[in-house]
Order: sequence, then structure tokens, then C-alpha cells
Amino acid sequence: MDAAERMLERLRDGAATYACGGFLAQLDDLQRTEIFTALIFDRLKRKMEMVDRLRIEAADNWNQTFYLLYFRTLGDRVNQQAYLELARRVPYKIVLRERLAPLAVEALFFGASGLLELYADDEHTLALRDRFAHLSVKYNILPMNASAWVLTEIRPANHPVLRLAQAAEFFTRDEFVMGRTMGCRNEEMIRELFCVEASPYWRTHHIPGAASDESPKRIGNFKANIIGINLVAVLQFAYSVYTDNEALRDSALTLLERLRAEDNRFTRAWREHGVRNRSAFDSQALLQLATEYCAKGRCAECPVGRRILGRAKTAADR
Repeated sequence: MDAAERMLERLRDGAATYACGGFLAQLDDLQRTEIFTALIFDRLKRKMEMVDRLRIEAADNWNQTFYLLYFRTLGDRVNQQAYLELARRVPYKIVLRERLAPLAVEALFFGASGLLELYADDEHTLALRDRFAHLSVKYNILPMNASAWVLTEIRPANHPVLRLAQAAEFFTRDEFVMGRTMGCRNEEMIRELFCVEASPYWRTHHIPGAASDESPKRIGNFKANIIGINLVAVLQFAYSVYTDNEALRDSALTLLERLRAEDNRFTRAWREHGVRNRSAFDSQALLQLATEYCAKGRCAECPVGRRILGRAKTAADR
């Protein structure tokens, strides 16, 4: 076994604990940026495949593609498929027809989700039920079963009920959301577009039919940052490839550099090895490194692993 093979074996043995982190931390800014850029393109291309599936499902309608991706990004991961199913049952073209009547959009989302059946009635929920009864016939909408939603162990701010109320407000405010999303260039523009507050009823309700202390139910900066990373930058990149728009592709990359870094178990593990995480560009690169290379023992294909192996081979040849 030569030096490169021994090094590859060591890398694979230490992949679960990110043993290459020390090497990565010692690289200069230019070398680290080259590696992170390769990882970002790798990650965005993989995500673009998901966007492409949604685009094909939407029959090349980019407004509907945005709409599907918005719902996919809106809530927690365990409810991702439920949100997508709702977006399919109430397509964007129906929301556009009803958007001038906010109660109608809220009724569409809550009625089609099946969630209203879980809660007590009050004046607002009765109005939603009545409106949905009309709209479901008008548009031939079959409600989901409420059991499709996971409602336990969900943070109150991320509860599907509040997310749907916020989504209803978002889609009644502006019919040009796809265009505005393509124009987002920084964190401030992301917040301006996506940090919406649910309708006044929700100021005194966490769930339908049960009053609570008054507080605004707004999509916060943390969630807006996630939307910026997983919806805006991804959609800008995918649309840039579809339209051969190099400036928009660069915008997607710059946006990631301008959004704040994610803080999760992956980035914290890299930080323990001294790897800096300064922006969403860095954290997305580190997430790609952890989940697509380290977790799968793909050290020989990894941008970091290849550099380490290259150095080992060069040292052995001297």
C-alpha cells in the first residue's frame, strides 16, 4: 500500500468526525474559497435537479414552480410533503383569481389542508369553513386528511397553522412574487419580501378557535434567512441556467455570501476543527461537504480529500 492509499484509508476512517477539518482550517483564504466554490456549485446543481422536477410538474410555469418551492421551504422538514400536497391541490392560478379577497385565500389553504377539522369553531373559523365550502365546489378541490400533517413536537412559531396563515397573507400582497424573488440581492430585500405578518385574527390566536395573548405572528429573520438560502438563491441559480443568464447566476452566489451563516450540528462540528463559517456561502459548502462526502466516505472524490491525497502523493514522490 503506497502513501496515497494509506492516506485515503485514514481519511475514510476519520470521515465521520470530519478529521480533514484541521487541514481545511489551515488553508489560506484563496484555497479555501476555491474549495467552497466547488462545493457550492455541487450543492446548487443538486438542488437544481429538485427545482427542475417541480418545473416539469408545473408544465414550465415558473410562477407555479416558485409557488411549489415556497411551500416546500415554508415549514419544517417532517411536513415538507404535506405542504407540497397542499400546493398541488390549490395551485397558484387559483390563488391569483382569489387574491383580492384575503379571507378567500386563507379559506383555500386551511380548508384544503384539512386542519380546520381539528379545532373548535369561532366566528373566523366558521367564516373560513363557509368560504371554503363554496370555493371547493367552484374549483373542485378535495381536502387533505388532517393526518397528513405532523403536529407534535413542532415549535409554535413553525406550526403549520401559523405558516399557512402567513402564506395566505404573502400571496395576497403581491402577484409578482417570482419577479421580486429574482431581484433579491441582500438580506434586507429578503426580509422585506418574506417577513410577512399573518392577518389580524392571528395576533390573538396560535391555533384556530382558541384565543391567546396578543402577539404579532410574523415570519422572523431566522426563517427569512432560511428562505433566502433554500428558495431565493436556489431558484435564482436554477432560473439562470434555464435562461442562460450569467448575471443572475452570479447574483445567486453573491446572495449566499451576503446572508448570515447557518448554525447547526454540522457547522458546529467543523468549527471545533477551526473551520470558519462566515456566511451562508460557507455554511452551505460545509453542509455539502458533511452530507455528500464525509457521510458517504467519498474522500477520494471530495475537493478537500483530493488536495490532501495530492500532497501525500507529491511528498512520496520526492
